[in-house]
Amino acid sequence: MSKKTFNPTDWQTPSHPQSLNSLNSLSHSPLLWRGAGGEVETITTRIEAATTDIAPNYPDWRDLGFALADGFGESGRSYYHRLSRFYPKYNPTETDKQYDNCLNAHGHGITIKTLYHLAKAAGIEISNIAKLPNLQNGNMAKSKSRDIAKSPNCQNGDFEKLAISTPLTIFSPLPFGEGQGERLCVRSEALPDYLRQITAYGNSPEDTDLLLLGSLVVISACLPNVYGIYGGVTVYPNLFLFVTAQASAGKGRLSLCRRLVEPIHRQLREINKLENEEYRRRQAEYVANKKNPDYEQPEEPPLRVLFVPANSSATAVFQILNDNNGVGLIFETEGDTLAQTFKTEHGNYSDGFRKAFHHEKISYLRRKDREYVTLEVPKLSALLSGTPRQVQSLIPDAENGLFSRFIFYYMNIRLQWIDVFAGKETESLDRIFDRLGDRFFDFYNKLNRTGAICFSLTESQQKEFFTFFETAQQQYWELFGQDFIGTVRRLGLITFRIAMILTTLRLMESNACSNNLNSPKILNSQFSILNCSDLDFQTSLSIVKVLFHHAAFVFNQLSQPLNSLNSLNSLSSLNSSNKKTFFQSLPVQFDRAQYIAIAAQLQIPESTADKQIARFLNAGLLTKQAHGNYCKTKDS
Repeated sequence: MSKKTFNPTDWQTPSHPQSLNSLNSLSHSPLLWRGAGGEVETITTRIEAATTDIAPNYPDWRDLGFALADGFGESGRSYYHRLSRFYPKYNPTETDKQYDNCLNAHGHGITIKTLYHLAKAAGIEISNIAKLPNLQNGNMAKSKSRDIAKSPNCQNGDFEKLAISTPLTIFSPLPFGEGQGERLCVRSEALPDYLRQITAYGNSPEDTDLLLLGSLVVISACLPNVYGIYGGVTVYPNLFLFVTAQASAGKGRLSLCRRLVEPIHRQLREINKLENEEYRRRQAEYVANKKNPDYEQPEEPPLRVLFVPANSSATAVFQILNDNNGVGLIFETEGDTLAQTFKTEHGNYSDGFRKAFHHEKISYLRRKDREYVTLEVPKLSALLSGTPRQVQSLIPDAENGLFSRFIFYYMNIRLQWIDVFAGKETESLDRIFDRLGDRFFDFYNKLNRTGAICFSLTESQQKEFFTFFETAQQQYWELFGQDFIGTVRRLGLITFRIAMILTTLRLMESNACSNNLNSPKILNSQFSILNCSDLDFQTSLSIVKVLFHHAAFVFNQLSQPLNSLNSLNSLSSLNSSNKKTFFQSLPVQFDRAQYIAIAAQLQIPESTADKQIARFLNAGLLTKQAHGNYCKTKDS
């Protein structure tokens, strides 16, 4: 397969009908398709090295499926294949069918600990991997009521099929550099001071992620005069975010982020109120003096708002944006509000929504006076949240152009009762975030008095950016096919926009923003250059590494279109699903004999397996250690 070069200009203006390392050692291998935590991977690798069947009878095999379904949901399927293939009569189709049954089971109570027990009983060394309580009787299934209560993916006894087994979070839940924290990416100290204050109120890594992402999105709509050049085109900081989780998972905390920009909305409404009062006064004068030629009929003032209601007609949304110089923020905590609007005759502004992401012109007809209007530079941001089903209602398949424009973040539901009285605060979070909103409001007004600010990456950052996304494009192309490439490419633009927001917020700390920006380099009186710091650049890349995880996960849940991806994968007899299964079935280290055996179990011809291994090597998913010996790259 020939390499496809990452070039923003190839997709900057598309047609429209449609884990981790520390900041100081960012890897250039961005593929983050990982099905499990390190412990299970280590156990699986040891079982593969021993070529041991740890579930020789049906009850054990069934319980192994229950254990993986409990611990990993759909992501555990590849482990089920890897651990089942040493059974003499292993059949991939039967294994898939059995795993489907395990995913759909209710209340069996078997947890991931059963895997540890089966491995230990088969003679696999696990003592230096994890402590295994209550193994004396050799049957973890006896602890049903206790274990189901501890299951992280359990809701009312039902096991979620749609779940990321090990939470993929932006913030480390452990001290940075210890244990799992080594493969997570961002410390709060790396953020601008304003975002550090916001994320300090997170009550878990996922909750902290929500506050960070939600803040970035609402702020992205409120940075006047800030822009950058990306792929030769002027772009602004605007972001689209969809947070998806089952009901009561905690996504409601996003409402706190709305408070950060409420003062701006209130200011616009106050201005609008005064303008309407003046309009009514002048209109009354005009009516009273209609025959006087010196009196002209006043024009109705624009509708000044920041928040754009999602359940508006297409014309109404475009008119609101036009009235506000193209600026707007759609903030909806129920994603199906927008989905239902798109399904109505007059509310389907999906095309304009997609155009707005790239600031492309939007034209519409005002029915009131039959006026043809062109919205020159829409600067729309959007924050939505909802259940996985609501994602599919808004974006029915992965080919839909809306998918690649969104940042996706999937939250696991945790069976943990939060102590709502644990804090000793005398002030509510509402009041605290209102105060944070007042601080941003002051900064916003200073930006309004400042000339244009042109954000840019340094030359070394541009080179690192190119290398990172060129590698990402090749790797995701190989495993997910053409339908995911739009997401890879737009995550490049999203990375640039996140860096733009982080760097602009640094100005709050230095008070560099006044009537003139004290930036490092003033080009002329019209605009200033704002260079991205290395810290903000690395932070942006680190955040997007996690977002790759979530986008890939949500992508896999969407129905694939019938004409999906395989036209450009015609060089291979394996479709995208078979490639992923083959790749995930490979151990971390293996030789040709092993991958040929795995291919045979998956009914893949030997010649096809050889070609596919070569493509994995070409994509950077594998490295060749010696003749016939291979190793998965660190982040694959």
